[in-house]
Amino acid sequence: MTISLDADLQDDINAIDDMVKCYKEGCDVVYGVRSARDTDTFFKKFTAESFYKIMRSMGADVVYNHADYRLMSSRALDRLSEFDEVNLFLRGIVPMIGYKSDNVYYERKERLAGESKYPLKKMLAFAWEGITSLSTRPIKWISFLGVAIFIVSILMLLYSLFRHLTGATVAGWTSTMFSIWAIGGLQLLAIGVIGEYIGKVYLETKHRPKFIVEEYLGDEE
Repeated sequence: MTISLDADLQDDINAIDDMVKCYKEGCDVVYGVRSARDTDTFFKKFTAESFYKIMRSMGADVVYNHADYRLMSSRALDRLSEFDEVNLFLRGIVPMIGYKSDNVYYERKERLAGESKYPLKKMLAFAWEGITSLSTRPIKWISFLGVAIFIVSILMLLYSLFRHLTGATVAGWTSTMFSIWAIGGLQLLAIGVIGEYIGKVYLETKHRPKFIVEEYLGDEE
């Protein structure tokens, strides 16, 4: 049996027995998941839970309330090594392997000494690293925003022309309003289109495996 186990000093080592049990039952990846966050401050609990919700809204398949406490089989580690990208965000990459997995729930102990190595600044940087490593959805949002603003600019043009024809504007007001809205919308739309191409190039450079074979059938070799 060859397995790898990542853990933190605050993680409950008693959960390892259950992880090994899941491994023997056929699971290649076993996630250690916190059953509650009673030992966290309100701010820590709020930011941590918000992180997982945001990651999921971005399309990242992360395990809720799972950090880096996991057990992986040797073949799961071999498949993980095929992801040779530089920004290896493990919380999102490991679920991409696709092998049979399970969760083991445990209560995390209070910190007895020292202080957290993840202050707010580092937590925000970590969240941004995860989003940009796993998703190009923010680029799509910019594209949609550009289209929406451009449509609004057309409506503003019609409204400005109506005001101009009814004599309810001063000289230059119509052209100024349209220019501000139209140019802003076109800029965001152009940035979004360029971003779409850059996002595709970004994903291509990661060289992620297109698929992972779990088992070969009828192959004696």
